[in-house]
Amino acid sequence: MPIFDFVCKSCGHQFEALVRGSAVTLCATCGSVKLDRLLSMPNVKSESTHNLAMRAAKKRDKAAGTERMIEQHKYEQSHDD
Repeated sequence: MPIFDFVCKSCGHQFEALVRGSAVTLCATCGSVKLDRLLSMPNVKSESTHNLAMRAAKKRDKAAGTERMIEQHKYEQSHDD
């Protein structure tokens, strides 16, 4: 799939977009056509990148679980009365 990274010259917004054929890409924030295409990093799969991704996912899931527990506790305290 032809997905490219862009940065808008007008507002500085950085985004990625799917570009097919001769379609004109617009800034997702301001609608400008004044864009610079950025050099994208290649996607590399290896055991070390997999391990990094798994550690990041576990950290994210732990934080989300903690947040859910805090919100549940707040909810229970506010509805116990």
